[in-house]
Amino acid sequence: MQLDQILSQSCTLTGAPWSSKKRVLEQAAGLLAEHLTDIDTDDIFNGLIGRERLGSTGLGGGIAIPHCRLSQCEEVTAALIHLESPVDFDARDGQPVDIIFVLLAPEEAHESHLQALAMVAGMLQNPANVQQLRVASDSAGLYKAALSIVPDKA
Repeated sequence: MQLDQILSQSCTLTGAPWSSKKRVLEQAAGLLAEHLTDIDTDDIFNGLIGRERLGSTGLGGGIAIPHCRLSQCEEVTAALIHLESPVDFDARDGQPVDIIFVLLAPEEAHESHLQALAMVAGMLQNPANVQQLRVASDSAGLYKAALSIVPDKA
């Protein structure tokens, strides 16, 4: 699986002004629903919030990978968001999050879901890669920066 197979420029956003975890998940759901016309924003949001209730997807180092599987989803799809200001995401290290990589997968696609999580985690475990995302000046630059990163072995 390659990043350009699951992430489109239309689902990449920098400078997002959202100021809470709930708002981030609501707006990310809306962004993805615009791209996935057969899935309702509320369904995506409820899936993401349901997964967060099981445990925070805030990994530490200012990074979160909210994710869920949805019956209406036909293929693994991602959104990449760089927030204007970090928000509390209940991350393991207690640090606020500014890089959000949202993943949606089909309900029965356990293997693809895990592959996508491993790929994204591999990309984001290297602080230099994360910094490359943080310095992108606009959404197009963020998208190009993300595609230029070679995932580390997770």
